[in-house]
Amino acid sequence: MERGPTIFVGVVFALFGGALPGWNGTRLRRGAAVALGVNRVASATLASLAEALAPALGGCCLTRL
Repeated sequence: MERGPTIFVGVVFALFGGALPGWNGTRLRRGAAVALGVNRVASATLASLAEALAPALGGCCLTRL
């Protein structure tokens, strides 16, 4: 009964972690803010941390099946 939600959450984290580097890189190359109203360096650093953390969480969820 717990497998369905675990698979869903794992896939969502994996997809988010896979798409975030492309979005973050595109925003930085264009010189646009990664998050509105936040310092570019701070927002890029936080987004990079999320880039590394999301796939790790997805992998953790999927290995617990």
